[in-house]
Amino acid sequence: MHPPPDGWSFAQVKELALPFDWEFLDGMVRVRGTTGWWHDQVRDELACRLRRARTAAFGSNIERCTMLDARNVPKPDIVVFDKRGLDLRTLHCTPGRNAVLAVEVVSPLSHSEDRHAKHALYAAAGIASYWRVERDENDLPVVHEFRLHHESGVYAPSPERPLHTGKLVTSVPFPVDIDLRELTEA
Repeated sequence: MHPPPDGWSFAQVKELALPFDWEFLDGMVRVRGTTGWWHDQVRDELACRLRRARTAAFGSNIERCTMLDARNVPKPDIVVFDKRGLDLRTLHCTPGRNAVLAVEVVSPLSHSEDRHAKHALYAAAGIASYWRVERDENDLPVVHEFRLHHESGVYAPSPERPLHTGKLVTSVPFPVDIDLRELTEA
């Protein structure tokens, strides 16, 4: 596959039967690396707890295409979105304008993208909150919480509590109180 000089559009590649998991960034198909047990366990358990905590206006998905623009359709590990006005039964991609939280669980093959590239991409798209989940020295999840600074258009650490260890307690995008230690229990 040789891309056009200005890159592909999502409309051109979304129906391709590719033999690998992928996402679409800067007009290019990017292979998503495989993840390990820790990553998937933390992602799945965090998503489950977010579903239980969310209010009726919100939906959430794991690794769902999120349409930021025609050249950027990432798959956040978890995306929480305002579902009002959306027909969820026919929705192919989560509209970026509806996304209120993007979560990336950092793995060895994605740490640069999760810490820098996606951080900037989600902020530029106007997603109000970003959580980056890291693995500490005791194999427990640590959540870095960022909020979009609307004047500068970049993420800043949450003013209430930028780093969550042991427990994740926040009111954005809705009240959440999660024991992070439980996320790794099989």
